[in-house]
Amino acid sequence: MTVELLNFIARWTHVLFGIVWIGMLYYFNFVQGGYFKLASAEGLADAKAKLAPSALWWFRWGAMFTFITGLYLLYTITIVLNDYILMGAAMGTLMAANVWMVIWPAQKIALGLVEGGDKAAAGAKALLASRTNTLFSAPMLFGMLAGPHYAGHGYGTGFGGTGLMAVLAIIIALEVNGLVGKQGPMTSVNGVIGCSLGLTAVLVVLLNVL
Repeated sequence: MTVELLNFIARWTHVLFGIVWIGMLYYFNFVQGGYFKLASAEGLADAKAKLAPSALWWFRWGAMFTFITGLYLLYTITIVLNDYILMGAAMGTLMAANVWMVIWPAQKIALGLVEGGDKAAAGAKALLASRTNTLFSAPMLFGMLAGPHYAGHGYGTGFGGTGLMAVLAIIIALEVNGLVGKQGPMTSVNGVIGCSLGLTAVLVVLLNVL
């Protein structure tokens, strides 16, 4: 197997696992959450016992293998980093960490898959982290695509500067809010979609202006 083919397969699997991961993220936030509010007691109990655990399996392992293949691409294919790649990689890393360190442990409690714990508090914690991941999803994807493809900002341009520092500061602040803060305008589906697109615009402007 040639190096070129191996690298292409790595890119292909990275995108494939990413589709699984983000697809499940959107399912949880845009579809399942709304159904849980409207379902009958019997339907809700059945979904929590059978549907949600299966969906969470695909969700967390999609995140894991997206992260692993992303690391491979970052350290073996990318020759010169740039601000967009670093923005996307930072968000993707935090999103994967949220899945395994916040959402999955909290969901196990909320769904009754483990004994003990405050189900209501765990559910709220998982939802806030999930909303934060949804918030990050659009700018994360923009960064990963813009890194090699945005004209004038591709490989070879280097990285660093005021714009990147401002972007990383905003990302960190939003991640902290996702761990200990509030949903705010992300409470509704339309709200989190709007916030994600708005955040994308703000971060891109900062990288281009500062």
